[in-house]
Amino acid sequence: MHLDHLTPRDRELFRRFGYGPAVRVPYALVHHAFEQQALAVPDAVAAEHRGATVTYAELNRRAERLAGRLRCAGVRPGDRVGLFVRRSIPMLVGLLGTLKAGAAYVPQDIGLAPAAQLRHVIRTAATRVVLTQREYAHRVPLPAGVRHLVEVDEADEVDRLDGDGLDGDGPAGGGFARHGVAGPDDGCYVLFTSGTTGRPNGVTVTHRNVANILFTEPGSLGVRPGLRVAQLLNIAFDMAAWEILGCLSHGGTLVIRGKDIAETARTADVLVATPTVLASIDPATCPRVRAVAVAGEPCPRPLADLWAGRCAFHNACGPTETTIVNTMQRHHPDAELLTIGRPTPNNAVYVLDERRRALPIGEVGEMWAGGDCVSAGYLGDDALTAERYAPDPYLGGDHRMFRTRDLGRWTPDGELEHLGRTDDQVKIRGFRVEPDAVSAVLESLPGCARAVTLKRDAQHLVSFVCPQDVDPVAARGAVAAALPYYCVPSAVLPLAALPETDRGKIDKAALLRLATGDTDRAARVGVVGA
Repeated sequence: MHLDHLTPRDRELFRRFGYGPAVRVPYALVHHAFEQQALAVPDAVAAEHRGATVTYAELNRRAERLAGRLRCAGVRPGDRVGLFVRRSIPMLVGLLGTLKAGAAYVPQDIGLAPAAQLRHVIRTAATRVVLTQREYAHRVPLPAGVRHLVEVDEADEVDRLDGDGLDGDGPAGGGFARHGVAGPDDGCYVLFTSGTTGRPNGVTVTHRNVANILFTEPGSLGVRPGLRVAQLLNIAFDMAAWEILGCLSHGGTLVIRGKDIAETARTADVLVATPTVLASIDPATCPRVRAVAVAGEPCPRPLADLWAGRCAFHNACGPTETTIVNTMQRHHPDAELLTIGRPTPNNAVYVLDERRRALPIGEVGEMWAGGDCVSAGYLGDDALTAERYAPDPYLGGDHRMFRTRDLGRWTPDGELEHLGRTDDQVKIRGFRVEPDAVSAVLESLPGCARAVTLKRDAQHLVSFVCPQDVDPVAARGAVAAALPYYCVPSAVLPLAALPETDRGKIDKAALLRLATGDTDRAARVGVVGA
């Protein structure tokens, strides 16, 4: 009934293209896969950081001990535990210990997150306990009733900071089972994404969601014992879960970086990164790398071609709400297009119009995600959940689909072209413009590694390109030759490097500040159009 308006051919292709393969997922709970590796390869190195290492057996033992302390602190299955840490081996202990206790971890980089954000996270996630490291404990703003546990690196102990008894039986007495019992639809982690209100929205991602991407191909990225996976990303970013849990659930060695991203990448077999982070790494210095996955923002074609010529390069897409990524493509340098591929196993993608009706194959619409990737919704915001999550009429039953706000279309051979975002479209001189289309033209110029285009005001676009020797006059000319006149940026500003957020994406807010305050500079170097 929901497809009756389509031609028979489009109905058939909607089903063939839109549904990923149905695949059995071997583990219902994410940490069970790690525990199996601790039994299978107990003496293998699970992680290394700045010269320190930990084996699978030792990491499992430490996480079990912490899980016991969490239970004694009153943590129950279904609870949420703050994990306010920096990259380290104790970060892994806290993450796994929380899962073993049956709770969901709520990660924040304690070195980067401001106090106001931490307070918002604690309040919204209703965390009963916050885990941190001793040296950062003073930075955690603890409201009344929230407990503090510290994982001590040297002694492998969990100490009490706030005066509440966390040793012995704790407030729970003897009423808890030894192991917290979580189910597949309980939270694995809660991540906070940027919100339109200015306050981040907390997204609950379940074990079912995470297991589905980590334990099926291609999301497993071929990780196995003996391979090294770089841990490059901020723990508060969903792709960090791909690095960390994807490695530890398959028996690999997690190489936790220090300050030097490139140094860590040089010793790794598998990289998971945003395109911005990947662009900072020279593939010629990474002879071990055999698999790379990028997501989080559009990947420039030159970057994809560069890495795809050396290893298995996966271009992927998916917001936090659809669990890391829900489409993937293994890209080849000779491919006609760089696409985001097809739905991953047990997932679906629908290209719909503004009335949520399926569009004919090849037409541009908004991508909605269905299947096991769809997360549980926003914490404490039923209205926003109702706006972005809807009953899935194509899978039926209790299934829901998520409105990604990504624009896309199906290619004739069943891959998805990502065409920007509905909320990135801008009006310039009354015309609707997709800034990513302008950037794509700029990135096709010889020597242009990256481009970002933003709306400066109602009349003008501004583009940023790197490296700094890109010719801005030639850049504007290329756009003028390819797109309508109203798409031509009034200024093209070459930069040595594009600024990054703490999650490894392009910092568009910083670029916009530069754009609005840099007209004089642009005029001096001759990059402002007439």
